[in-house]
Amino acid sequence: MTVFEAIKKRYSCRDYLDKPIESDKLGRILEAARLAPSAKNLQDWRFVVVTEPEKRARLAEAASDQKFLAKAGAIIIGCSNNDEAMRCGQPVAPIDVAIAMEHIALQAVEEGLASCWIGAFYPEKVRPIVGIPEDIQIVELMALGYPADSPRTANRVTMDKIVCREQWRF
Repeated sequence: MTVFEAIKKRYSCRDYLDKPIESDKLGRILEAARLAPSAKNLQDWRFVVVTEPEKRARLAEAASDQKFLAKAGAIIIGCSNNDEAMRCGQPVAPIDVAIAMEHIALQAVEEGLASCWIGAFYPEKVRPIVGIPEDIQIVELMALGYPADSPRTANRVTMDKIVCREQWRF
């Protein structure tokens, strides 16, 4: 599978089979995250991988009661230990973690798994479930597992709506 094929195949899965993720697959997925680029090569991301059913159920509640999360083989909590900003003014943490999480999503496709980005969650409810300290930013959650649904094609705008060349023309 090419990277472009993985990109086209990736979708936001919201129904998972009750099947654990093999440790070798999970290892390759996490290695893909480890290899992601980061600002100043800080490698500021930290991941908590939750596979225990009881904790997944509690995380589903902390994520606006999105029950499908409890069925995923794993929930990956993407965090950062950094509060720096880049010279352009953008914060490092959400960008670095997002890049690494997308590496996770694409490697998951290669492994025959599906994923779903989760931004609807309450950090103050997630922290005590897995012991994340207050000084660590929780950026994103991601469901990961074997899909029980069928891929859906999301509507995408045409290229001329998002790309111009040499000059801003929108």
